[in-house]
Parts: sequence; structure tokens; C-alpha cells
Amino acid sequence: MAAYEQRRRVGFKDTNLTGNVYFLSHFAWQGECRESFLQEHFPEILEELQKGFCLITTYSNCEYLAELNAFDDVIVRMRLGSLSQTQITMLFEYWKSAHGTEEIVARGEQRIACFQRSAQGLLPVNVPSKLKAAISQYSDVLG
Repeated sequence: MAAYEQRRRVGFKDTNLTGNVYFLSHFAWQGECRESFLQEHFPEILEELQKGFCLITTYSNCEYLAELNAFDDVIVRMRLGSLSQTQITMLFEYWKSAHGTEEIVARGEQRIACFQRSAQGLLPVNVPSKLKAAISQYSDVLG
């Protein structure tokens, strides 16, 4: 199954005083992976945001399976979990890469909802068709 991948090296900014990765870093990496995906597959997002379109995170979690430390190489893999008319759920896996092997170290999930700013406030809107098509490439559910 295809996944959108973002590779990174753990920096000191990602760790706590004991030297392992601080738990909130995984959430930041989810956001960075999602943003990289949008930049690559839906660059029109900036124009849409200026027109009042909003992507709002309504749920996010992470299950930690093993520790990461400074200078570890990590691969964040994002897949489509589910897609509704107005929401996208993305599944994340965090893999430590070392010496040609990979070890899963965490799993996460993030749900975003699409809204449009209006005089009445935020109104739910459909997931843009180009975004639907792009994220659907990373799913075995819809493929």
C-alpha cells in the first residue's frame, strides 16, 4: 500500500531533558507531513485559504511504541484512513531507519474537516475534488 513519506532527522529541539523525543514532537511531525503533502499535491491551498477555506483539525492521537533519540533518522508515513463528504482521516506511522532496517516506533491519526468562512461563521464544505483525488492515491480502501 502506498504512503506519502517524509524523512527527517531528530534534532535536539525534538527531545526532552533526558535526550529522547518529547511526545509532542510526533504531533508536530504529523502537521509537517500533512503540510508537505498539501504543498506537493494541492499547492492551490494557499489561494483557497486566502478565500476563506479552512482545514480544521478535529482529532489527533499518537500511540508510542518505542523511543527515539537525537540524530535518529525517522520516516513519517501518511495514508488515508477514511474520507467523507467534508472530512479526511489520515493515519500516520513513524519508522526509525538505521543500518538498512526499519522499526515502527509510533502510530498516529488525525482528522481534518473542511470549512468556509462566511458572514454566518464557519460553514462545513465538501473536501475539494483535487484534494480528494490526491489523498486517495495513498489508500487501499478507495483504490
